[in-house]
Amino acid sequence: MGSVLMRVTFSKEFPGLGKQIKQYRQASNKSLAELAAEAGISVPHWNRIENEKVQELPILTLRGIEKALGVDLGVKFEGETNV
Repeated sequence: MGSVLMRVTFSKEFPGLGKQIKQYRQASNKSLAELAAEAGISVPHWNRIENEKVQELPILTLRGIEKALGVDLGVKFEGETNV
């Protein structure tokens, strides 16, 4: 039998996370296009995240945004290893 992929997700809400990302972006010396490229996402997707139009944000996307902004947004999960 072949392997079946299993998706494991963390389900936790972080109110105001989009607004916090926007504040850090506005304080950054980088353009939105630069930040989105560094995070590995499109500019429209970054905008949806900032405007909290995204219901689920993969942890790797969040970590990419943190890396691009050079910040730790304080989103942690029990048992999470450095990704």
